[in-house]
Amino acid sequence: MASSHVAPKIDREALRRKYARERDKRLRADGSAQYKRLESEFSDLGSDPYILVAPREPVTDHVTFAFIGGGFAGLVTGARLKESGIESYRIIEKGGDFGGTWYWNRYPGAQCDTASMIYMPLLEETRHMPSEKYAHAPEIRDHCSRIGKHFGLYENALFHTRVTDLSWEEDKKLWLIRTDRDDEFTAKYVGMGTGPLHVAKLPGLAGIEKFEGKSFHTSRWDYAYTGGSPEGSPMTNLGDKRVAIIGTGATAVQCVPHLARDAKELFVFQRTPSSVDERNNLPIDPEWFAKVNEPGWQKKWQENFVANLGVGFPADDLVDDGWTDLGKRIRAQVIDMPPEERTPENIMAAFEDADHGKMEEIRQRAQAIVDDRETGENLKAWYRQLCKRPCFHDEYLQAFNRPSTHLVDTDGKGVERITQKGVVANGKEYEVDCIIYASGFEVGTDFAERSGYDVTGREGLKLSELWKDGMRSFHGLHVHGFPNLFFVQQNQAAAFIANYPHNLVDHADTVAAVVSHAEETGHSEVEPTVKAQEEWIEFLLTGPGARIGSTECTPGYYNNEGQGYGEQERFALGHPAGAQGFISHIDAWRKSGKFEGLEFR
Repeated sequence: MASSHVAPKIDREALRRKYARERDKRLRADGSAQYKRLESEFSDLGSDPYILVAPREPVTDHVTFAFIGGGFAGLVTGARLKESGIESYRIIEKGGDFGGTWYWNRYPGAQCDTASMIYMPLLEETRHMPSEKYAHAPEIRDHCSRIGKHFGLYENALFHTRVTDLSWEEDKKLWLIRTDRDDEFTAKYVGMGTGPLHVAKLPGLAGIEKFEGKSFHTSRWDYAYTGGSPEGSPMTNLGDKRVAIIGTGATAVQCVPHLARDAKELFVFQRTPSSVDERNNLPIDPEWFAKVNEPGWQKKWQENFVANLGVGFPADDLVDDGWTDLGKRIRAQVIDMPPEERTPENIMAAFEDADHGKMEEIRQRAQAIVDDRETGENLKAWYRQLCKRPCFHDEYLQAFNRPSTHLVDTDGKGVERITQKGVVANGKEYEVDCIIYASGFEVGTDFAERSGYDVTGREGLKLSELWKDGMRSFHGLHVHGFPNLFFVQQNQAAAFIANYPHNLVDHADTVAAVVSHAEETGHSEVEPTVKAQEEWIEFLLTGPGARIGSTECTPGYYNNEGQGYGEQERFALGHPAGAQGFISHIDAWRKSGKFEGLEFR
């Protein structure tokens, strides 16, 4: 992605005031409580619409390693353990197949928003070449199945199964796992990768249950109603339908163009516009890929991406997209500074200027692409780029040039209520046949609540009790008092990392190294020492804190709908040197073979 990196002349104070006014319009006293769980209102959509639940007998056996969650976390951990010789491995997954969020999200246009070459894990191991720079959901879902087949992960998997209880049996040195299918089996080791985006939520709108038309959440797309398919065939049943979509985040940005194409009329209800930069998605050339496809290529690409987002000065930018563009802009300004002027204050000012310049380009892009001046103005995002998940698309803004597509901007207020016939916003009722909720997933809720079970460790210690004042871990992966348990997630590890699967693959490498060492040395337990865990937390707290989640940002799930996160969430941190700092640290920690901070018994 070409960029001039020329810092525009921007009135910082004026823009800060503008951002603050736009934020204040959207602040609500109820914060995240404005949402409800999907199942609470649409119980018929809480089940699996894609694969029927097959009856089976309860499982009462033993496995060496059980993993809760069949998304990327469970797949990459299983792959690494299989490579290290652990054959007795089981994944427990609530969906009907592997994929995690990619199993459920089958809305039209769904695709990854970081490049396929770094997003789709284990490409080198499975010898798969992505079809395009940003793969669509069916290909990603197929790749999940490919990983499962390649590493033999289907053999012991339990699909359509939810864990209801996980407890440590001290006398047996094993974990006891119970599920909603009456399973009761044991495992020496347990991994958890339930993910941050798997519990769908609905806006808590008055009258939502009274609507007499069709309604569904984007993660439970009803193709029987719309026609079409996840593979992209036209939704022919919408040709005579007036459709409303509530929400304009990353999901809506992807599915709106398809709805605009197929619906008789589309009404897009917007509280806050997304920043939508160009995506420039193109097919991947097999001849080019053959030149790239050398041993270790994907790890090299992933680390190059992280370096381009961070504070390093890599010589090249392999991915070269909207994510890395901001990093390059910041570095260009820092490089232009005389060394004596590179103070923390000046570097932060350079960051702000680069961000302002980037966001102004994105705002001008909306105005240039959209024919109607008022609509283009209302699609401008007035906040810093990392206040919300940045979006990249080459058809979203263009969709508003269709006469049948209407942006209903609510000037930050949001939809007022739902009626029997449609949606009320700005005091006007819009009668529609179908309402689609692009309202996302729970983020930041209590771990046990979101996972559907609590964890009982040594001496009856509950994870919910241990973490009531904030997460405590060693490397984000191990927790004292919970032996042989691994948390495959981002907090207290690489933390905010735009390419989330990179963190999962890195954790999988650590899990495999630790488990292999324990097995080779004949130990029955491994857990961090209290001292190592406390020192890790203290070290994390020396950093600058999270780069996202500021209450200066417009409300969204990054900052708990503008209310910010309390004392408990202040531990949702990463390495003080950023994602690359953690990845370098843990790589050296693994290679040392000493596993300092862990106790093997």
